[in-house]
Amino acid sequence: EVQLVESGGGLVQAGGSLRLSCAASGFTFDDYAIGWVRQAPGKEHEGVSCISSIDVSTDYADSVKGRFTISRDNAKNTVYLQMNSLKPEDTAVYYCAADRADNCFVVNWDISAYDYWGQGTQVNVSS
Repeated sequence: EVQLVESGGGLVQAGGSLRLSCAASGFTFDDYAIGWVRQAPGKEHEGVSCISSIDVSTDYADSVKGRFTISRDNAKNTVYLQMNSLKPEDTAVYYCAADRADNCFVVNWDISAYDYWGQGTQVNVSS
């Protein structure tokens, strides 16, 4: 059974930090790009960041560049999203997703291309 399980969300004050984790199982993790997508209340899904498998390239939305860092540990089948200098506008449900084609793009990327999705973890940033 394919599973992507996010954890690490919570409530934090503006300026604070959180580290999200995405633990994968049931597929060959090393072959997949992993992305983070968020959805704020009443808004569309927004690609946040991604990391490829083969060359470990990364991409970030402009809104999080310089604040968020994505990384992966293939030995643990886990991807991390370190989020620093959090802002109230970062409040959203954060999902991780896996792409078998190992594509890693955030801008103008059709998120329906992701093959697998997690259930999401809530991040709330208070002002």
